[in-house]
Amino acid sequence: MAQFREKIVGAFSFSLYVVNTLICFGPVYLLGFLKFIIPGAGFRKLCTAVLTEIALFWIAVNNFNAGLKRSIRWDVTGVDKLDPKGWYLVLSNHQTWVDILVLQKVLHRKIPFLKFFLKKELIWVPIMGIAWWALDFPFMKRYSDAFLKKHPHLKGKDLETTRKACEKFKTLPISVMNFVEGTRFTPEKHDKQNSPYANLLKPKAGGTAFVLSAMGDYINAIVNVTIYYPQENKSFWDFLCGRVTEIVVRVETLPLDKGLIGDYAEDAQFRERFQTWINTLWAEKDRLLTELKARDVTGAGVRPTL
Repeated sequence: MAQFREKIVGAFSFSLYVVNTLICFGPVYLLGFLKFIIPGAGFRKLCTAVLTEIALFWIAVNNFNAGLKRSIRWDVTGVDKLDPKGWYLVLSNHQTWVDILVLQKVLHRKIPFLKFFLKKELIWVPIMGIAWWALDFPFMKRYSDAFLKKHPHLKGKDLETTRKACEKFKTLPISVMNFVEGTRFTPEKHDKQNSPYANLLKPKAGGTAFVLSAMGDYINAIVNVTIYYPQENKSFWDFLCGRVTEIVVRVETLPLDKGLIGDYAEDAQFRERFQTWINTLWAEKDRLLTELKARDVTGAGVRPTL
C-alpha cells in the first residue's frame, strides 16, 4: 500500500512539472520569437528581463513541487556569500538528474538564472532552439580536431566566435553551469575510468577551460558546489515519489584567478597548470564527500538546514 501511495505521489508530482513547463513555455516562445524578429536593442532588453522572470517563476513552482507531500531535510551551507547580481561559473559533481533540481533550488535568486553552454548548431532545434536563444543561453562554436586538420587556418576561430557571442554578458549578469565530469557518476563508469577519486569521476578540464577562455573577462567568481545524497535511492523517480529524504549541499565561492584563462589547446604549460588546478579542486571535493559519508556512519557533526 505504501508503494502504491508513493507511485501516486510520483505521478502527480511529474504531472505538475509538465503542466508548469507547458504554462511557462508559451510566453517564453512567444517573447523569444518577437525578440528574434524585432532587432531593437531596447525591446530585446525588455524581453530578456521578462523572460528571465518567467524562468525564475518556473523554478519557484518547481521548488514548491519538490516540497509538496514529501519531507526533505536540506543540509546546505555557503549560499549566504552569493550575489544575484554577480557573474559566476558554477562547477559541480554529477550523480543524477535530480542534481539540476537541487542546484535550481539552493541557488534560486541567490545567483542569476543558471545557463548551460550549448553547441551553436542546437539553435536550429525546433521550438527549443529559439527558447534557449531567448533565455540567453550562451552558444559555442567548436571545431573537431579532424576538421581543423583539414582546415588549419580556422584554428582559434571557434573561440573567437564564441567570445563575440558572449559580449552581451558584459552588462547582463550570468551564471554558467558546468558538470565537470561530463556525465553522471556510476560505479561502472568509475571502475572503467580507473578514477583516482573515491567518490568522483575524472574531471574534464578542456570544457571548463574553454568556458573560462570565452567568458573569463566577465566571470568574477567560481561557485564550487558539492552535492551528496545520504540515501542510495536518488533517481528522478525516487525524488518524485518522496523517497529522497535528505540532500546535502556544500557551496564554496572562489575568486577567479586570471591565470586560469589561456589557450588550453595550444599552450602546453597552461594546459598542465589548468589540469593541476582542476585536479586539486576535485581532490578536495572528493575528501569532502568522504567526510560527509563518514559523518553519516558515526552520526557526528552539526547539520544546518536550508
